Amino acid sequence: MSNLSDNKFKNQKVTADGSNRAFIEARNIKTLWFNTGTLCNIECKNCYIESSPKNDSLAYLTFEEVKSFIDEAIDKNLGTNEIGFTGGEPFMNKDIMKMIDYSLRKRLKVLVLSNAMKPMLNRTKELIKLNHSNLTIRVSIDHYEKEKHEEIRGKNTYDVMMQGLKWLNENNFNYTLATRLLWNEKEEDLRKNFGTFIKNNNLRLDTNSPKELVTFAEMDEKIDTPEITTSCWDILNKDPNDVMCSWSRMVVRKKNSKNPSVIACTLLPYADEFDLGETLTNSLQKIYLNHKHCSKFCVLGGSSCS
Repeated sequence: MSNLSDNKFKNQKVTADGSNRAFIEARNIKTLWFNTGTLCNIECKNCYIESSPKNDSLAYLTFEEVKSFIDEAIDKNLGTNEIGFTGGEPFMNKDIMKMIDYSLRKRLKVLVLSNAMKPMLNRTKELIKLNHSNLTIRVSIDHYEKEKHEEIRGKNTYDVMMQGLKWLNENNFNYTLATRLLWNEKEEDLRKNFGTFIKNNNLRLDTNSPKELVTFAEMDEKIDTPEITTSCWDILNKDPNDVMCSWSRMVVRKKNSKNPSVIACTLLPYADEFDLGETLTNSLQKIYLNHKHCSKFCVLGGSSCS
């Protein structure tokens, strides 16, 4: 890994010290993500995608657009077995229920990332009608304590989120939680304390499971992080095939764009370098890890959005 330098992440193929930059070669798209739009009912501090009630940088996808990409994934045998919906708040998209239903009818697993607040609660009658054995809703909860959760998400967000979380539990939905490692709390302690939270609220989760309680490293682009070189895989004992962009893609519609784009990474929807065109098939190309998120979140942090 290179020395500290203001020239980091400037050259697509070479790091600041002249080493060959690490890259990923995707051979399939096991998880196909759709960013349904960046509009959200709340505005969180340090939201990696800057979602808010005013940010429409990524416009709402339509059902027909989502359907066409799902059909392409199936027709081209791209190995897709899971569809992910993210935002913004996906339940604000008027077509979200049709998107979920179509995915389920194609016998695909579906993961929806939600804050479990009013937009989701307004859809409860529609959600109940779904065959939701293959549907999982991952609820964002920034801390098990109300005060810290609302420090990130704003006042009057915790109780509504808890209402949605308990509704999912009472109606036997598959659900998981996602939280952030930003409180100087050891992950072991965090999971233990979330376990107490789960027990006190009569929820059904194993907080020791990394799938049922997902923890995310913070993604502050102002903080320095090493560049990843081709030699780092052996140094770090990491397999490039475990990195998210080796098996997933995300579809977005950029504001004022005529057609949706396929993006290499769910974390980098605005970076032109990671825009791979308008088809899934053509997106299976070499991805150079030329961004701080590639280093801190995916490789060193070992995180994944799935």
